[in-house]
Amino acid sequence: MISRNRKKQMDTKMLVKMAMLIALSGIGAMIKIQGSIALDAVPGFYAALLLGPMAGGIVAFAGHLISALTAGFPMTVPMHLVVAVEMFIIVALFSVVWQKINPWVAIIVGILLNGVGAGLLVVPMSILLGLPLNGWALFAVIWMPLLIGSTVNILIAASLYKIMGKGKSVNGN
Repeated sequence: MISRNRKKQMDTKMLVKMAMLIALSGIGAMIKIQGSIALDAVPGFYAALLLGPMAGGIVAFAGHLISALTAGFPMTVPMHLVVAVEMFIIVALFSVVWQKINPWVAIIVGILLNGVGAGLLVVPMSILLGLPLNGWALFAVIWMPLLIGSTVNILIAASLYKIMGKGKSVNGN
């Protein structure tokens, strides 16, 4: 019975941490680089390191949708749902690479996947959705801001994780 209560408590703690990080994504979403590209992903990447790939992916998914909402869904809701799924996958992979291989490799992989890979993946989707700015023209416009945003988001998240001692507060709780 005690372990069952502990498991519930851990689940509750996890949900509270995720909710707080999603709320912080909303704040980061207000700091725009271009369009819906913003500092909304810092909490997602941080959650991936602190809470694991699934939790980080969920925070990143929600964070992107919040950022897109604050920008008025500039590439349509369906496109931003695709991008949110991309964010989930990229952040989860970042977490796995960090844990299994090396933090520096994870940072590089995360930046490249989120910066260039995500831009490449929206090329065919933008054509399918018939967006006015689509295909390689869209990629040409978004790859550099995505790369910059990705670099800033990931470096801030990784730095916070290292500085904060893997999520422990100063008093050890």
